[in-house]
Amino acid sequence: MKIMKKRVVVAMSGGVDSSVAAALLEEQGYEVIGLTMCFSAAGGPAFGGNSFELGTNKPSCCGLAGIEDARRVCQKLGIRHYVINLSKDFSRQVIQNFYQEYLSGRTPNPCVRCNQFIKFGILLKKSVNLGVQFLATGHYARIVKSPQGYLLKKAKDLKKDQSYFLYRLTQAQLKHVIFPLGDFTKPKVRQLACDFGLKVAEKQDSQEICFLPDGKYGDFIKARGQGTVKPGNFVDKNGNILGLHQGIAFYTIGQRHGLGITAGHPLYVSQINAKDNRVSVGRRQEVYKSEFIIQEGHFLGKLPKKKIEIKVRIRYNHKEALAAVYPGKDKQRVIFKQPQFAVTPGQSAVFYDKDTVLGGGIIQKVID
Repeated sequence: MKIMKKRVVVAMSGGVDSSVAAALLEEQGYEVIGLTMCFSAAGGPAFGGNSFELGTNKPSCCGLAGIEDARRVCQKLGIRHYVINLSKDFSRQVIQNFYQEYLSGRTPNPCVRCNQFIKFGILLKKSVNLGVQFLATGHYARIVKSPQGYLLKKAKDLKKDQSYFLYRLTQAQLKHVIFPLGDFTKPKVRQLACDFGLKVAEKQDSQEICFLPDGKYGDFIKARGQGTVKPGNFVDKNGNILGLHQGIAFYTIGQRHGLGITAGHPLYVSQINAKDNRVSVGRRQEVYKSEFIIQEGHFLGKLPKKKIEIKVRIRYNHKEALAAVYPGKDKQRVIFKQPQFAVTPGQSAVFYDKDTVLGGGIIQKVID
């Protein structure tokens, strides 16, 4: 009797990571199907008509060049490749939130929302509905099955670990997800790409937000807002006016460069007030905070019923620090043992127990 291979859809961006993920799974005996998400061919209406791929030399994971690279990799591996247009979903779930958050004086993380709603939301659901057992991506993270359920853990390569972006995954999703690169370092992945004969082996990694390869988020918000981003006042902690800012969408907590004002000592953005269109600045020590409130809290396991002391990371490149988390039905309060620099509303606070992700939430309010 012929044994049916387990089928896996690999979300392929055309980069080296997802390409090697597909090659490894094919080598392991899976029936691999490459699928590339398209968020409109050249920006289009989903992105306010602005191109996010054409006219730039920077790599994009959702542009035409990425689609073509993914197609060539699939051809080399001898596997099927499809392109799925999710521009409307991406616009509704990611772009709109990105836009509204910046206008509200917060700094969102679109990669977290893309993983939650697009990759492991819509794409996973479509894959399962088509009879595919698993969805795989090129994320650097690990999934371990335990008696308590599935555990999301950091990758072996801590410099590339992406578990921070995946904290909103559920047990039902983890059951159908594979991260083939979790036990590999980035140099090893590039070596594997060479061994598999993949031309993307030396392809540059995409460092910016996929729909903003130039990183100019302020210009993007301003162009899309059509008059909603307006100049206002820079003020100090006492409310004294220090100068004019371009619009709150151009700033984030902890920012030092690009302020255009001087005070005889370095100034950092310490607070953004959307209601009054003000940006507060001060010395570096004024940007350190200990306590904040999160909303949209999510735990991969059971919600704790009492205070827990764990490590918390408040942005991707932040070294997690010890904090007390006080659980609540709708919101959680977090208090660091030592003040941390630039606790930023809109960013995700992710909870860790050593190398295991416990959950997290969106920073809503910072307590002075």
